[in-house]
Amino acid sequence: MGTTLTPEFWRQSAVLLAIAMAVTFVLTAALDALALRAQQRRAARRPSGPGTTGTTTLRRPERTVVRTPVKS
Repeated sequence: MGTTLTPEFWRQSAVLLAIAMAVTFVLTAALDALALRAQQRRAARRPSGPGTTGTTTLRRPERTVVRTPVKS
């Protein structure tokens, strides 16, 4: 049994394709905006370089090197 594709089918296909594309574009834009916001927050928290002074950077205390004598 062969069926023909009616104009109504093509209209509905076009409408569904347009809706799917619109949803895809909107979701992509929203997720990109969230990712950009998160990236900017991380960049704002990070110190700007090695010469920065501030209370937010934690420095590891310097350790003195203790060498044990070598037995021969």
